[in-house]
Amino acid sequence: MTAQRLQIVLNGSSLTLKSSSLSDLVDSLNLTNARFAVEVNQEIIPKSAIADYTLTNNDVVEIVIAVGGG
Repeated sequence: MTAQRLQIVLNGSSLTLKSSSLSDLVDSLNLTNARFAVEVNQEIIPKSAIADYTLTNNDVVEIVIAVGGG
């Protein structure tokens, strides 16, 4: 059985994923210890829900990383 691939839009760019897990996407972007916010289809996903969130085909995902400065 061939694994299905998932098409999403991440921060304006088309991306093909092997996994539908939002936490896998966050891990693949090396954001595990970063301060960031995730929005899927214009809905903010709380950090507490990322581990259980499943992406679907054509989801639009925005990830914003908090950057300190002055």
